[in-house]
Amino acid sequence: MAHKGFFNAFDDVWMLDGVRTPMVDYCGALGHISPTDLGIKAAREALKRAGVPAGDIGSVVTGNMAPGDFFQFFLPRHIGLYTGVPVEVPAIMVQRICGTGFELFRQAGEHIQGGACEAALVVGTESMTRNPIAAFDHRTGFKLGAPVGFKDYMWEALKDPAAGINMIQTAENLAKKYGITRQEVDAFAAASFAKAVAAQQSGFLAGEIVPVVTESFELEGYKTRGIKLPAKIAEVAQDTHPRPSPIEVLAKLKPVFEGGVQTGGNSSALVDAAAAAVVASGAYAKAQGKKPLARVVAAAAVGVPPEIMGIGPAPAIRLLLERTGLKLDDIGRFEINEAQGAQTLAVGKELGLDLAKLNVNGGAIALGHPLACTGVRLTLTVAREMQRAGLKYGISSACVGGGQGIALLLENPAA
Repeated sequence: MAHKGFFNAFDDVWMLDGVRTPMVDYCGALGHISPTDLGIKAAREALKRAGVPAGDIGSVVTGNMAPGDFFQFFLPRHIGLYTGVPVEVPAIMVQRICGTGFELFRQAGEHIQGGACEAALVVGTESMTRNPIAAFDHRTGFKLGAPVGFKDYMWEALKDPAAGINMIQTAENLAKKYGITRQEVDAFAAASFAKAVAAQQSGFLAGEIVPVVTESFELEGYKTRGIKLPAKIAEVAQDTHPRPSPIEVLAKLKPVFEGGVQTGGNSSALVDAAAAAVVASGAYAKAQGKKPLARVVAAAAVGVPPEIMGIGPAPAIRLLLERTGLKLDDIGRFEINEAQGAQTLAVGKELGLDLAKLNVNGGAIALGHPLACTGVRLTLTVAREMQRAGLKYGISSACVGGGQGIALLLENPAA
């Protein structure tokens, strides 16, 4: 039997509300903060905005790709405890690389639909800055004259050793496959920046952001955690990467690979951030008098060849539509992670997507791609955009290194 990925339909699973920190450029104002503390900050605010007591949370589902300190093993548990979730409630770490944030919603939906809990807290958090310089070869010591194997964790992780290529090269493969030119990619990137700047200026993005300040996170009987911003910075309140980036400027940048279409200006930005949401059953929402932000209708995840991993959203979205009986035209908004410009354009061409519906408030090229945080951010953004535009259905999706795609279908209860 041919395997075509897997699909989950959720009868009565709802996102009550969510929030994220600002997404701040690599080595910026959030660069010295543990992803655990960024996650606690987002989680506390998500509960506050949803109006849900921490004591009502029955599952904590978190994601974090690269360790930001020596205590990553404890990240799920500490986010739950320092957010005020009861000590009896378990926490888990989820990993699907760039698709991790979406996987959090999928697993939370399973927990709720399976009766394990009525409300779940999902948190994706990532410090790209704090990716370590690591070695895996020296537990047994250093041999005389042998190479010392310390390497940049993040840089090395961009290469897929199975295919023998890095993530930028997978986008270049798609550019060749779909006939995508450098000019097209730069034009797409310029539009992403312009939309993000407009969304920032209009205040739309501010509506999903909690400002980060220096503060302490107390937990009775345990050591105090917290956030400490650099000296002379009192608050970080907005994303730092969006900026006017006309195509003429982007066109001057050197491609990563000679003759290629991808540059530092039309690929996703490196940023630090966290995002969180509260997911609950319809019965809980009704009993508590909550007005949900969106219904989590379904999730789909698929595998694709590693050398064209960026095409993953296309079959994942197709699977969602096939199993729910919807058509592409039924979807009012798409949030597809802009890992690379050529990759996102390839997905659009493969699906026949109306790009006017895609990433209308800017994408990761302009805003950034903080790995495990991204899926939560995209899902929150598309839910808020659907409400603003009065649209019924929206999809959030991303490609996944190694050759996967994942997508979520959301429904606007007010449409």
